[in-house]
This record gives sequence, C-alpha cells and structure tokens, in this order.
Amino acid sequence: MKKDYLECGKILGAHGVRGLIRVECWCDSPKVLTAQKRIFLADGSGYREMRIESAVPHGPAVLMSLDGITDREAAQGMKNYTLYLKREDIPLKRGAHFLADIIGLNCYDIDSGVLYGTVSDITDAARGRLYHISTKSGEVLLPDVPEFIKEIDEDKGVFIKPIPGFFD
Repeated sequence: MKKDYLECGKILGAHGVRGLIRVECWCDSPKVLTAQKRIFLADGSGYREMRIESAVPHGPAVLMSLDGITDREAAQGMKNYTLYLKREDIPLKRGAHFLADIIGLNCYDIDSGVLYGTVSDITDAARGRLYHISTKSGEVLLPDVPEFIKEIDEDKGVFIKPIPGFFD
C-alpha cells in the first residue's frame, strides 16, 4: 500500500533569530521543498499541516519559515522533527518512482524470472544510488544504472540483469 505522506527532510535546528528552520532535504533536489506551500509533521494522532511562508535553498539544506514559528526558541524546539509531504503535492516525472514505492518490491532476473530477493533500502553513494537487495544469503548492493536495473513495475517488482556471479 502506498503511503499518503512521504518523508522529505529533517529539521536540523534554528537559523537566525526570526524563527527560520534549517532543513536537511531528503528529496532529489532542494527545489522540491522550496516549491511547496505546506509541510506536515507527524504527531500521535496523524499528520499536522503547517503552512510554508518561505523556503530557499541554503547549500544542501533549505531555510524555511513556517506559519506560527516566529522566534529562535520556537524554531530550535522543532529540532530533529521529520517533515513530510503529501504524495499528491510532489511533482513526479513520467516514468519516475518514489523511492518509498520501490522499497519492499521483489527483485527478479529480467530474462529468467528468478527471484533474487527484496529491495530493503535505497541509498545514495558517492558514485550514485545503490539498491540494497536482501537475499537468503545476505545483502547485495546493486548500482542504479541502466545496465543492471532494466524495469521497475510498482505492481510486479524490480527487473534486473546482473553480471554473472553477482548473486552467488
């Protein structure tokens, strides 16, 4: 089941004295966050919407002003909160996928149909994204390159073409 709310960042702390928060961006680009009008915080009963008054890139982070957060103490009090975006608010290019929708999919050989394992995580490394495939004998890291990842079908799985010995 696809999640309605997707993690998009973490509040690192206050910036300045007027209530700005510094957000570690977990999106493909800070532009995803700076284009938003609202953000959500998880609480015990669900997700609480907060209106974004302004958001600008600040290196790899985003400086954000939220409605009702007007001083440094209030901003600092939000440190370490995870921020969420509503799925419908995030533009997605044709053929692209949310990482949250890929994690948990089975991973198959595109030619033979052999099941190798399940995508347990996706991380960014120095040279690109890595798919963590949980197999019976442990975890295999598979680079997210067209030579290996041939197709992603959110209903059927991830179809790959590994080099010989990759899963031995």
